[in-house]
Amino acid sequence: MLLDSLLVPQTVVRPRSFVGLMALYESNYLRVLRVIPEIDRLDGCFRSRVAGDCDLYVEIVERCRYTVTLSLTYHLPTDEGLLIDPDMMIRVYLDGQQAEVLAIGERQRHTALCRLVLAHRGELDRRWRSNMILNKWLEYLVDQGHLILEH
Repeated sequence: MLLDSLLVPQTVVRPRSFVGLMALYESNYLRVLRVIPEIDRLDGCFRSRVAGDCDLYVEIVERCRYTVTLSLTYHLPTDEGLLIDPDMMIRVYLDGQQAEVLAIGERQRHTALCRLVLAHRGELDRRWRSNMILNKWLEYLVDQGHLILEH
């Protein structure tokens, strides 16, 4: 399996540059494969359970010849009900070996994520910000042992 342990997106190239964003997309792709190694053939909804961490939910929303669009989130129980956070829609480009955030839920309640979402307004900054969140979250999910496989 390909590893991106030597690829550190925020230091490979100038942060928030177009080239840096493409490196981040490549890193996201490798990290998605670590969590969902069979992404090129999965369909439906999946859950990964790991002791000591929240359940991870993945839904394959759309499958095309060269792309897979998926939802990636935690379902967090609260006193008020269920909190879905972070709530990301991700497109994986199978042929280009890249993954990018299409949308990140507006319901961000974690202070650090709120600061990132509100920090910048430009398109390149928006894409950099949301994909850096995905990159770090995917790294965390792998470290926790989450793995989505076909039943």
